[in-house]
Amino acid sequence: MPNLYYYLIASLPMLHFALKPPFSFKEFLQRCQESIPEKDVEVLEGLTLEGSRAKERPIIRDWLSFDAMLRNELVKLRASRKKIDPTKYLRLDAYASPSFYHIALAAQRNPSPLEGEKILDIERWNFLEGLSFGHHFDLDFLIIYAYKLLILERWERINSAQESALLEEALKR
Repeated sequence: MPNLYYYLIASLPMLHFALKPPFSFKEFLQRCQESIPEKDVEVLEGLTLEGSRAKERPIIRDWLSFDAMLRNELVKLRASRKKIDPTKYLRLDAYASPSFYHIALAAQRNPSPLEGEKILDIERWNFLEGLSFGHHFDLDFLIIYAYKLLILERWERINSAQESALLEEALKR
């Protein structure tokens, strides 16, 4: 029987892709340390958008596989544009559905690199939404929440960097 964390999860605010994160990933971990066992906190501490130390959890393997297949499609598109062999840059040898190609193509063809990244992160977010089905108060819910929070933090850094650059440019004038 998995551990269920009703109080902690019920106290977490909902996350929305286009909004600022309600708190940092570090603050999220602090909240978790107060309410869940240390072994589960260690799983959460090991999460990054690029990987995880706890790859034995099916939900983490699913996330890593999805992200690797999406990145592989980007590699294939970029390699074909540069007319080089992509095989040495591919991460996993797994079948990617045709939808991955279309997502990568839409991101690459977007005239704005920033908007292209947004397309990719929206697809990542939607994948996490799909993974969350059936996980309401367990560790897998917290893992999905953590990945979403990491995505939001990434966009917060991107947006604040843009604001800083715009401010510096305006001050130079």
